[in-house]
Amino acid sequence: MEVTRCAWVGLDPIYQEYHDKVWGQPVYDSRELFEKLCLDGQQAGLSWITILKKQQNYEAAFANFEPKIIATFDDAKVEQLMLNPGIVRNRLKVNSIIKNAKAYLAYTEQGNDFSKFLWEFVGGSPKVNHFESMQQVPAQTPESEAMSKALKKMGFNFVGPTICYAFMQAVGMVNDHTTDCFCRD
Repeated sequence: MEVTRCAWVGLDPIYQEYHDKVWGQPVYDSRELFEKLCLDGQQAGLSWITILKKQQNYEAAFANFEPKIIATFDDAKVEQLMLNPGIVRNRLKVNSIIKNAKAYLAYTEQGNDFSKFLWEFVGGSPKVNHFESMQQVPAQTPESEAMSKALKKMGFNFVGPTICYAFMQAVGMVNDHTTDCFCRD
């Protein structure tokens, strides 16, 4: 049986699986949100499928995105990562994950809840949009601009408003499945 998906999905089975089972599903776990935010930052200038296909490599290279371990990565570890063909070998992007881990720890070690902080940008629950086509979906919103500004102030990077909006879509803070998509509801 043929199903209708959001137009960006295409025919790649990896993309279809991601769309059908991951994209837009609300995520509330702080560590998982940290991982997804870092991975979205790796996408900058690339297609998401590039990162999606490398996700397991990223998990292996970055200690399953455990911030306490990543924060200890030194220059020698960065050089080792720069030789890893399983990830995007961009020094700024590699260093951004380390920087983001340190920012995450600085925030959470003060007793703050990273998940609650992020979800507050949409009022604590998913914002449901009613876009009929992908052309109607914005690249960024006032909420993603505010999230970007707040994250940068905390010391995160590769978290511009467009990356933040893609992140918000991916973790279900906004439901941007188009109205004809079978995942909509």
